[in-house]
Amino acid sequence: MSKQKFETTCIQGGYKPKNGEPRQVPIYQSTTFKYDTSEDMAKLFDLEASGYFYTRLQNPTNDLVAAKIAEMEGGTAAMLTSSGQAANFFATFNLANCGDHIIASSTIYGGTFNLFAVTMKKMGIDFTFVDPYISEEELDKAFKPNTKCVFGETIANPALVCFDIEKFARVAHKHGVS
Repeated sequence: MSKQKFETTCIQGGYKPKNGEPRQVPIYQSTTFKYDTSEDMAKLFDLEASGYFYTRLQNPTNDLVAAKIAEMEGGTAAMLTSSGQAANFFATFNLANCGDHIIASSTIYGGTFNLFAVTMKKMGIDFTFVDPYISEEELDKAFKPNTKCVFGETIANPALVCFDIEKFARVAHKHGVS
């Protein structure tokens, strides 16, 4: 994406106003939305209709930001989460199921380490934590047939360790993990 196109997308991406609508994205400050009938609400809860009913579940402002991010990154969709912790959960849980394995850097944020080592372990996902400075040969040994992904942070919080993405990706690709 050219610089000019990227900058324009940063400002205007994800939102296509119709005739008579505001040029800038409106910010919806409501937590709930009005409907004329309970049947209209039931269709939303049953996922038979699209729309908004409660902003903890879906929010028009967030949806517009996600659409902007997807457009800027060349993706088809994006997802906003309430925290990095939630993002880490969704990212790993969508790749691994009960009985699967993930390799993670040992220098990740403590809350994420706990999420992986305790919470997701209870869900049946096995984690191997490795030193981010591990050799490629040692890292190679950490992979199992059921390894689904490698997780690291750069720059790791709070250790400030720079995760060697290229090294971990190279070994992961040898094992068919992308």
